[in-house]
Amino acid sequence: MKIKLIAVGTKMPDWVEKAYYSYAQRLPRDCSLELFEIPAAKRTKNQLANQWMEKEGLQILKAIEPSDWVVALDVQGKSWSTQQLAKEITQWQLKGSNVALLVGGPDGLAAGCLSRANARWSLSALTMPHPLVRVVLAEAIYRAWSVTVNHPYHRE
Repeated sequence: MKIKLIAVGTKMPDWVEKAYYSYAQRLPRDCSLELFEIPAAKRTKNQLANQWMEKEGLQILKAIEPSDWVVALDVQGKSWSTQQLAKEITQWQLKGSNVALLVGGPDGLAAGCLSRANARWSLSALTMPHPLVRVVLAEAIYRAWSVTVNHPYHRE
């Protein structure tokens, strides 16, 4: 199974890339995490946030395969503990399809992305900077995977 992190934004600070890849590279081939960066839409005075979100949303939807299980990162979504995320990962593996995690831009995810999602996941009720979300996601996925294989990384 491949987990695709499809995120709006490019040219992240060096610390973000180092932290993200330090966790992504620890995952095994049968539960790999791959980043797909979507360029943010150009913000102009003559457009509304919905127009920017729609442009970004179309690019996100192009990166999703028809067979992907899609999880939208959404503040309105369900919160998952590490144990719950581990159960989700196990279910994803049993489904036999790849997973696409969607992270919107500064204005959020387009309605089309939310409607395509099979599930909605909230990392926190807090608003986080998008670069930090990548790091938190990578660590959370690595930690949850470690639970599924009884790896000593996660301690309860």
